[in-house]
Amino acid sequence: VQLVESGGGLVQPGGSLRLSCAASGFTFSNYAMRWYRQAPGKERELVAAISSAGGSTNYADSVKGRFTISRDNAKNTVYLQMNSLKLEDTAEYYCYASSLRAAYWGQGTQVTVSS
Repeated sequence: VQLVESGGGLVQPGGSLRLSCAASGFTFSNYAMRWYRQAPGKERELVAAISSAGGSTNYADSVKGRFTISRDNAKNTVYLQMNSLKLEDTAEYYCYASSLRAAYWGQGTQVTVSS
């Protein structure tokens, strides 16, 4: 089982990034997916979630209207489009797959928002 995040990097405030999380080793379409983030010295927090078929999404209040979670079950990939990035969005971003039977974490990708 693997969840491999990509797309992180350094971006200026107001900029955009698109994170991807490529899944393998399990039936991706059976799993709800989430993006979490963890800033230095802070607890890991839920950013966004999407149901297994993609019909339902949820967001943390801090990112509503700026971030969009989506998935492509044909490509076994979940995305996080991040717009209007703020300094406080700086964190390590992790994808997470869950079902009734199992849950998996990715290794994370760093997002740094700095001028």
